[in-house]
Amino acid sequence: MLIDALEVSVVLVALPSIGADLGLPVTTLQWAVSGFAAGFGGLLLFGSRVVALLGRRRVYLAALLVFAAASVVSGLTSDPGVLVATRFVKGFCAALTAPTGLAIITTTFPEGRARDRALSVYTLFGAGGFTAGLLLSGLLTQVSWRLTLLFPAPVVLVLFLLGFRSIPRSAGEAVRARHYDAAGAVAFAGAVLALVQGIVSVPVHGWADVRSTGLLCLGTVLLAVFGAVERAAPEPLIRFSVLANGAMVRSAVGAACLNGSYLGLLFVTTFQLQALQGWDPLRTALAFVPAAAPLAVTALLSGKLVNRFGTAPLIAVGALLPFLGYLLRLPHFPGYALGLLPTMLLVGAGFVLSFTALNAQATSELPPAERGAGSGLYQTAVQTGAMVVTALVAALLAAGLDPRATAAEAAAASRSALWLVVSVGALGLLVGLAGARPRHRRPAVRSGRRDRSPAAPRATPPASRNP
Repeated sequence: MLIDALEVSVVLVALPSIGADLGLPVTTLQWAVSGFAAGFGGLLLFGSRVVALLGRRRVYLAALLVFAAASVVSGLTSDPGVLVATRFVKGFCAALTAPTGLAIITTTFPEGRARDRALSVYTLFGAGGFTAGLLLSGLLTQVSWRLTLLFPAPVVLVLFLLGFRSIPRSAGEAVRARHYDAAGAVAFAGAVLALVQGIVSVPVHGWADVRSTGLLCLGTVLLAVFGAVERAAPEPLIRFSVLANGAMVRSAVGAACLNGSYLGLLFVTTFQLQALQGWDPLRTALAFVPAAAPLAVTALLSGKLVNRFGTAPLIAVGALLPFLGYLLRLPHFPGYALGLLPTMLLVGAGFVLSFTALNAQATSELPPAERGAGSGLYQTAVQTGAMVVTALVAALLAAGLDPRATAAEAAAASRSALWLVVSVGALGLLVGLAGARPRHRRPAVRSGRRDRSPAAPRATPPASRNP
């Protein structure tokens, strides 16, 4: 889980070094981030189906081997296409290992104290992964950016050997799915790839070129194809009935905005600090730690916050704080203490409050039979927010990072990208406030008899229909 979590942050700080060494523009560099997110989010639902058909142990161990091989190839290649492809493959491996690892834990440890302890450790390492990735990226990029992509390989091989010995076989596991629904998986993954490439092609080729607008249209068509395939499939990857649940949709959109705006902020700031202000990778990584570390430090306490205050207030306040932090990045304040540190602290506080609350709210009102589908949709939305916002930010930054750009043009491009981050944060805040509004219910009519009319409304609130 730690490796999966750090795979995004470990390349963020290294992006300027990768671009300088390979001569890549920012619109291509962004694929190092969005390519992993596309493989993770675009194939997460399909990955769950693969696990259901082939078994948890087998898929988990195979994914570790493929992950290690892709790490070696990505760290050694100088071909941008191969680099992007390996990032996508590693994202798909994460789509297999992250949810499968959680399932292995919940079925291996008995319910009660042992399982709670195991899940706490699992959560702690997942929350600490992003911070670890930033620090490792800063340290390793000082030597070579290739080490940031290579170092997971030996670690994952050790995990493979440990997993081979300790993960129990699940031969008796019941399998409900009977086919892979490859058509749906290809349509959805193709849609997100086309949309991202279309977005970053606009500043290069313009709106009138088929390589930009054509790809955006192709992505839209593939999304429609995906919807049609899923509605016709006897065992679809996604059940659209889950989208009728307001709490799940609000959680998915809120988490996509939180994750997307955060990565967008780090993407913009990385290039501001290194390409425009001359910071080294380690100093850049340390500047980001105040935003990433608080979630890792408080991971074991997040459940108590949800139990104490409920999900809706935490989500609303947790969206407000990053939004205020993004606004602070718009004016130019010299120095770290006044310019960047307050933003990082506000973003970190927002994640502490809302990260676990969003996860909990996503499936809180779903029937038990639909919680797996709801969780898959939620995680897909989180990764989709990351790749779309990263692509948009890269497209806006492209003009300012051109070697021929003036200082005024570079500043204008950075400000445009930051305004996009602010807008995404504002959308997340609006969604959080919508969920925090008090729900008005019709008062129950107390009488001496039971109303047997078929039109009589249920007085049970939606949140209490599930345990």
